[in-house]
Amino acid sequence: MASTIHFFNSNINNSNNHFTFSENTRPIKHSFGQLSLPKQTETSTSSSSSCSTRHSFAASVIAIRAANSAMEAKTRLSNLWKEIQGCNDWEDLVEPLHPLLRREIIRYGQFVTACYKAFDLDPSSKRYLNCKYGKKNMLRQVGMENSGYQVTKYIYATPDINIPIQNVGDSCGRWIGYVAVSDDDSVRRLGRRDIVVTFRGTVTNPEWIANLMSSLTPARLDPHNPRPEVQVESGFLSLYTSDESNDKFGLESCREQLLSEVSRLLNKYKGEKLSITLAGHSMGSSLALLLAYDIAELGLNKNINNNNNNNNDETIPITVFSFGGPRVGNSGFKQRCEELGVKVLRIVNVNDPITKMPGVLFNENFRVLGGRYEFLPWSKFSCYEHVGVELVLDFFNMQNPSCVHDLETYISLLKCPKKRSSIQIHKENNHGATEFVERAKELLFTAQNLNLFPWRNAANNMVNLVESQRT
Repeated sequence: MASTIHFFNSNINNSNNHFTFSENTRPIKHSFGQLSLPKQTETSTSSSSSCSTRHSFAASVIAIRAANSAMEAKTRLSNLWKEIQGCNDWEDLVEPLHPLLRREIIRYGQFVTACYKAFDLDPSSKRYLNCKYGKKNMLRQVGMENSGYQVTKYIYATPDINIPIQNVGDSCGRWIGYVAVSDDDSVRRLGRRDIVVTFRGTVTNPEWIANLMSSLTPARLDPHNPRPEVQVESGFLSLYTSDESNDKFGLESCREQLLSEVSRLLNKYKGEKLSITLAGHSMGSSLALLLAYDIAELGLNKNINNNNNNNNDETIPITVFSFGGPRVGNSGFKQRCEELGVKVLRIVNVNDPITKMPGVLFNENFRVLGGRYEFLPWSKFSCYEHVGVELVLDFFNMQNPSCVHDLETYISLLKCPKKRSSIQIHKENNHGATEFVERAKELLFTAQNLNLFPWRNAANNMVNLVESQRT
């Protein structure tokens, strides 16, 4: 079942370029005071041939060096960063997967992995469900001290969902990711100053519910134009916009924290070449896409005067690298993202059930099924649609849902695509699937007993989907 990913070979092999030289000279005897003309057919020809050969050799060396320099320039990130960020929708870069794009996907995936490594899941810890480390040394603590980025802000999310099966203290705001910016040394290598925002995936029970609520609602993130046709999944929007306004010392919403920090960094580095890169896994990829849309809709990435270069393009590119992400909104949301120039590269395992949600039935495939449903008045607004370009991976037969959705498995496959066949699922790992289903059943049981909506339906969805995939 595994698909093959091919990579470009950018190395030039000069071993076949041979240069052979032969020079036959014959000394010409002549007496003092005599003028002796060289023999036209021997010495003069030999000298001319020698000179011509030397010039030919020098020209060949120059040509080879120029070709090497040109090839190096073509594969240098500082020269190709706009294409790698999707300015041409990754045309001719995905199939086969370009090695430079592969390297960047892995790099941003590792920034997301850092969220999981730094997230404290020890219930006895004072930092439970928060980051284990301070901003200054977080990347160093997770083994990314050479990343070339500095963390500038931690981000917290407050889902507007209360469930009684998880007691996490007075505040329900949880650490969900961070904002970082590339340092001066990395700017030279990257070709621009990169602002990166990364989000971890689903961990807590409220996040599971938000991840699976499966109901669309208007985003209404632009106060001047509500655009009711632009609709997103209500659980994701809740995670993004809910705050702790009832608490005097409560957290701002995830949205307010992010827009404030991104705006600050854009203003701080105004005049430089900039990019905004958002990366997330699972639920985190949905937050990344919501933030990308929000920034573009509000125009925060526009009207930046790049005084240090002659580039007339005043729009800072916004790129989302989504790992195992679910659908986020309807066709109106997709269309608006495309109009705003938001670029999304979705890295998807075909066996990952999360990438098929929400909208397991009513999705982009339903709307175009023989063209028979396009006339339905609700089809345009009620069907979920993925946004962006899809990079398809195919690893494992569907036996262990937690494994096929695991971020480190995604990254490992991208690092060693030729070794995918050596990755196997052992029977003793089946507890991952059991744990996945048991979490859903636990939520469903509580919902039925307490008659709580809307998340009873969400838990039902998770159980049904996973059980259907396992059979």
